Amino acid sequence: MEQDARLRHASSFGSAAVAYAEHRPDYAPAAVHWALEPAPGPRVLDLGAGTGKLTGTLVALGVDVTAVEPDPAMLTELRRALPAVRALPGGAEAIPLPDASVDAVLAGNALHWFDMAVAGPEIARVLAPGGILAGLWNVMDDRVDWVAGLERVSGAAAIGPRDTLSNWRAATAGLHLPDVGLVAQFGSPEQAEFPHGQRRTADSLVATIATRAGMLVMPEQEREAGLGRIRAFLASSPETTRDQFTLPMLTGVLRVRQL
Repeated sequence: MEQDARLRHASSFGSAAVAYAEHRPDYAPAAVHWALEPAPGPRVLDLGAGTGKLTGTLVALGVDVTAVEPDPAMLTELRRALPAVRALPGGAEAIPLPDASVDAVLAGNALHWFDMAVAGPEIARVLAPGGILAGLWNVMDDRVDWVAGLERVSGAAAIGPRDTLSNWRAATAGLHLPDVGLVAQFGSPEQAEFPHGQRRTADSLVATIATRAGMLVMPEQEREAGLGRIRAFLASSPETTRDQFTLPMLTGVLRVRQL
């Protein structure tokens, strides 16, 4: 994605902050635990924290979490949901924390939006020696037939390569470091997936898909047509016509350790 398009997509979420907070899933606790397992201490930065979906899971695990989010509307929702959490305005390219002040930097569905040529050195700066950088993504399990059908109907703007199990490893493998400068400071990346799921209705699944960046930047008429196709598919699929159903998911983790 070109730089201008990346910035437009990355900055689109504030317009849907309330819906994002309501409909986006949290993260599998086992995935978050694995991401943090090698961290040298309990201080965790949730970077690009959005409305606090990952922050909430970190709080439940009992770590000392600080959340940083650049979008004011998203930050407002995070503070409303988690008033006891230290939540700061800022971004990956200018982290408002001192040097070596955290033991892990985690990013939930956000690492792909960072300009790693700038964010990489910033992340290295705030990490303590031996600290962990991990990206987490909630991905739909397209090994399930109806999920694969939903992916086909939805199109790439709604369900991109980082959003399905079959593609997320390849789509995220190169995101952990910039191309130059920091490779020698970090070990080899590791990837793992952990079972997850989200209880949905057809309407709430459509609302979830509508919060994806590709949909948010789409012209209104095109977006409504796309959501209409998704509604029609869900109305015709036996697995999604009942009152509630579980969307089969996994939380995928990309983890790298600072040497």
